[in-house]
Amino acid sequence: MTFQTLPTSGGDGDRPWWLAAVVVIGLAIAAVIVVNDLYAQVFATVSRGIWVTVFVTVTAFVLATALGLAIALAGLSDRLALRQAARFYVEVVRGIPILVLLFYIAFAGAPAIVGFYNVLITPLVDGGWLEPMQVRDLSLMWRAIIALTIGYSAFIAEIFRAGIQSIDRGQVEAAMALGLTRGQRFRLVIFPQAIRVIFPPLSNDFVAMVKDSSLVSVLGVADISQAGKIYASGSFRFFETYSIVAYIYLILTIGLSIALRQVEKRMREQGIRKASRR
Repeated sequence: MTFQTLPTSGGDGDRPWWLAAVVVIGLAIAAVIVVNDLYAQVFATVSRGIWVTVFVTVTAFVLATALGLAIALAGLSDRLALRQAARFYVEVVRGIPILVLLFYIAFAGAPAIVGFYNVLITPLVDGGWLEPMQVRDLSLMWRAIIALTIGYSAFIAEIFRAGIQSIDRGQVEAAMALGLTRGQRFRLVIFPQAIRVIFPPLSNDFVAMVKDSSLVSVLGVADISQAGKIYASGSFRFFETYSIVAYIYLILTIGLSIALRQVEKRMREQGIRKASRR
């Protein structure tokens, strides 16, 4: 039995030939869009939804990251009630498909959210500072953002939990011996080291959210997918339209993946330099 030797990092086999192929294909499609009036019209129409897709993705991911970190910290708490509540949230939310969660939040959860908000601002309403919110005031875009936030926060919480638990216990104990508070230990010792473990899967979830943001089109949110669906249903140019939709998503996801990979590489190099100084 023979074993094939894997190429080293400096060999020809490790060069990003796939990226070269993607760039060539992307440029060829761009040339077609430029010279073909039909594809140019489709691209101009569909690309109007790019900013909606970007806004929904970035907003939902930032909120999901903050919520996921809070849930992870609750899951690592010394208090049993917090740990059980965090585990309950993660297991339940991870078991619900994103599409189902979108429909649930949009049509069942929105009244509950508005009602909870109105209860919180009751003193301000009574004082004449604010007016109570109506369900129709919560736009479908924000309902979609809330659903994506809830859905992804459960997965992100597990990423944070695994990253935090990967830190050697001895370093935490040394920080405790130095008299650092719990917050200082997390901010100065645990998180700076855990982020190098957390960042790769977290960046993968960011790319995945770009793709899953297309699900908001089922609520009528005017993102890339919704713009393509409307154009295709009116012109019956399904092949041309969805080819452009796929092309735009590939530009977003591959470009984002390459950028995040460079950030990951720099973080890894910084970690190696810090380790060599010790």
